[in-house]
Amino acid sequence: MSRRARPGRAQSTRSLRYRLRSASWFVVRDPNERSPRILSGPETSALLAIELAKAADDDKEHMWAVFLNTQNQYVLHTEVSVGTQSASLVHPREVLGPALREGAVSIIVIHNHPSGDPTPSREDIRLTRQLAEAARLVDLSLHDHIIVGNGTWTWISMAQQGVL
Repeated sequence: MSRRARPGRAQSTRSLRYRLRSASWFVVRDPNERSPRILSGPETSALLAIELAKAADDDKEHMWAVFLNTQNQYVLHTEVSVGTQSASLVHPREVLGPALREGAVSIIVIHNHPSGDPTPSREDIRLTRQLAEAARLVDLSLHDHIIVGNGTWTWISMAQQGVL
């Protein structure tokens, strides 16, 4: 960024300084403490799915990956994709990469349908099967893929549907 020279003044050669203020928050749980949330079945996973979908209720498809440890305890979740009103592009590496980095043993994938109808599309079924196969290759387990309908907050478990 340059300064304009004012009439009668020589242009300064000193550099301009900018100050960036940032804050970081870390939530740390004692390693000996159990996770407050155990996701042992579709019902408990659906409760988390509804919370995530309500927080992102913006008429776009969002997809999250939830990482679990060996006791199916919640480790963390991450948003892996934000799409349009009718689609969200996701590649297995976007789900499995963070899971491997975080040391997850299993994964639950969650996404919303802005239309309110949680019925899985052919693309949803294809993606679920692709994720399950890719997870097996790297010794992870895809427990479920939960789809939540915005507004209705109804949900469908792909594991209960027999897709997994």
